[in-house]
Amino acid sequence: MKKERETICRAVNMRKTYWRGKVAVEALRGVTIQIRTNDYISIMGASGSGKSTLIHILSCLDTPTEGEYFLEDRLVSNYTDLELANARNKFFGFIFQSFSLLPRLTALDNVAMPLVYAGIGKNARLGRAREILAKIGLADRMSHRPNEMSGGECQRVAIARALVNDPKVIFADEPTGNLDSKTGAEIMEIFDRLVDDGNTVVMVTHDPNIAAHAKKIVRLKDGMIEHE
Repeated sequence: MKKERETICRAVNMRKTYWRGKVAVEALRGVTIQIRTNDYISIMGASGSGKSTLIHILSCLDTPTEGEYFLEDRLVSNYTDLELANARNKFFGFIFQSFSLLPRLTALDNVAMPLVYAGIGKNARLGRAREILAKIGLADRMSHRPNEMSGGECQRVAIARALVNDPKVIFADEPTGNLDSKTGAEIMEIFDRLVDDGNTVVMVTHDPNIAAHAKKIVRLKDGMIEHE
């Protein structure tokens, strides 16, 4: 009997309004969505459709103006600031188009950095970072700094950093946007393997070829889910 997948995140009728002076901008207009274990979701839409706003709220980097958002059935609006910071570290890993690596740190230290905030001792966090880097094929690049690596290698480091805390959801925002097509395809092979291994991935992309890797595509238009 196949085990039912658990719901990690659940947003109900979520709205987000920004103010530009006296003008209200509705970035999200009643979005309902859930993320379950081992989901592989691609979020698509034109610029200004609400993709980034949705990802920021789902990853607890922003809060909705209206509606409810739950992490494992607990209402996020009831979290204290400390609980919210801990939840972000525990639940989520982040991968960005620009890699967002610290330039003065080696690949190993960049990957280990989230474990510093988690209070993990030095030997344990470096051991975990080495394990993850080796897993994604960078065992021979651990002592290199970002300016000594290719764009594809930097994105692999960013993926390793996102994985090091064993997060429940990996959020990837245009993960191949700064890469050539060959390197982008190699990065997507890593994502495919992560999902095959049981990880949960949610990515934002403009590229339909990249989105096609996902098991589910959510299309946003004018702050609403147009199709999923």
